[in-house]
Amino acid sequence: MYREFLTPDDEEVYQPVGECPDSNEEGVRTFAFRDNFEQSLNFSYAALTRSVRVRWANHRGVDMLDIYREGATRLSFAPGKLAGKIFVDFEMGECTGILEIHFTPQLKVQDRLLFH
Repeated sequence: MYREFLTPDDEEVYQPVGECPDSNEEGVRTFAFRDNFEQSLNFSYAALTRSVRVRWANHRGVDMLDIYREGATRLSFAPGKLAGKIFVDFEMGECTGILEIHFTPQLKVQDRLLFH
C-alpha cells in the first residue's frame, strides 16, 4: 500500500532550523549542519521518492555514517537552539520505524526499524 511522504513547507522548517533547505532540479531538499567538534551532517529528503539520506563526516571529512532509506511517511522538526531534532517516520511492508537526528548542540543519530 502506497503512503504519501508528508513533509513540512519551508516556513514550517525555517522556525526550528533557522534556514530553509537547499533544493535541486529533482526536488531533493538538503540541509548541512556542523557541530562544535567540526563534524558535519548532511540530511536530504525527496518527497516524490519517499527517501532520506543522512551522511555524517568527522572533522577530517571522513564519512562515519551514510544511511539511505526509502519508505518515509512523515518528516518533522523539533525546534530549539539547545536541542534541535529531525524525525522521519517509515513504513516499509511489515516494518515501521523512526529515524531521529539531533543537529544541535551535538550531532547524534538514532534509528529504530521494527517488525509490526
